[in-house]
Amino acid sequence: MTTQIINGRILTPHGWLEGGSILIRDSKIEAVLNHNNKVAEADKVIDAKGAYVLPGGIDIHVHGGGGRDFMEGTEEAFVTAIEAHRKHGTTSILPTLSSSTVPMIREALATCDKLMADPMNGVLGLHLEGPYFNPKMAGAQMPENIKVPTPEEYKPLVEEFTSLRRWDAAPELPNTEDFGDYLTSKGILVSLGHTAATPEDVERGYRHGFNHATHFYNAMTGNHKVGVYKHAGTIEAVYINDGITVEMIADGIHVPPTLMKMVYKVKGPEKTALITDSLAVAASDSKTAFDPRVIIEDGVCKLADRSAIAGSIATMDRLVKTAVQQAGIPLADVSRMTSETPARIMGVYDRKGSLEAGKDADIMMFDNDLNLTGVVQMGREIAVGD
Repeated sequence: MTTQIINGRILTPHGWLEGGSILIRDSKIEAVLNHNNKVAEADKVIDAKGAYVLPGGIDIHVHGGGGRDFMEGTEEAFVTAIEAHRKHGTTSILPTLSSSTVPMIREALATCDKLMADPMNGVLGLHLEGPYFNPKMAGAQMPENIKVPTPEEYKPLVEEFTSLRRWDAAPELPNTEDFGDYLTSKGILVSLGHTAATPEDVERGYRHGFNHATHFYNAMTGNHKVGVYKHAGTIEAVYINDGITVEMIADGIHVPPTLMKMVYKVKGPEKTALITDSLAVAASDSKTAFDPRVIIEDGVCKLADRSAIAGSIATMDRLVKTAVQQAGIPLADVSRMTSETPARIMGVYDRKGSLEAGKDADIMMFDNDLNLTGVVQMGREIAVGD
């Protein structure tokens, strides 16, 4: 099957291409052409109608959608959530589990192993957000699951399953040096999160593989006073370490637009990924989350006692619109943060994250008001969600 996308403003690694087209053969981009003329081999033509044509969104931190949560562990729950986000521009996904029990983790890993076997699912692996966190920074994590890492627990999970690709922990906890070293040796991304790490903790963690920061600004300390003296927090330590990449929840609520712009200016699009961190209620008519403690209020998920934000209801298209229209970040750089940078962070830029010949045909299209108008995932045209 050969498909050609015409009449779009195409974002290539070299800049915007006006009046070009994209030729897709099966699941791959065969060519990015500098003309709109229909080629003879095209079985199907998609008219972009002047839309921005961007690489497909890559969400590396997402808990669920379509009314289902990845903590459920079942293939049905995974597929429902993945398909719900796909309709909103997420063409590749890293399903995420909040702090969970070992049986829950094992079930999710088994499901993820199965789904990863078929590249058409767009699953990049499983992301474990916890349970090795600082209990004082637990936020909406389930406190009964939070603990200190032990190799007797985490090594069998890594050895038995193939889909584990990212694990978040607080680097100030005991045993995290060995944890970071071991995971890094297995090619697994180690990220610091839900942490009160001092600058010294951050630097020590970085030396042991903690080279990414989970939902930057959320569930971590910033500049603060101890007595009469000011102390840098986790946030400032991450800012000054050029080797640490960050991700931010670009719903305009978790990170206010002014701070979003600050992250963009300091870390830059090459070190910043945009994530949804969305719960099951995203891309859904459902009003209840998997976690019974969670309520939906003011366009975000909160704990019912309103002591913490619990996650977002955002989708990929909302990230793009918010970053451009509220934070004032240029669309080309927003696209890098939703596609290229997460692809590089997860080590898949050789096949995803940009519109180039030979790469997977993952594409988002937006009109002038940044409303999502089209999605192509692995060469398949996807119906856009409401």
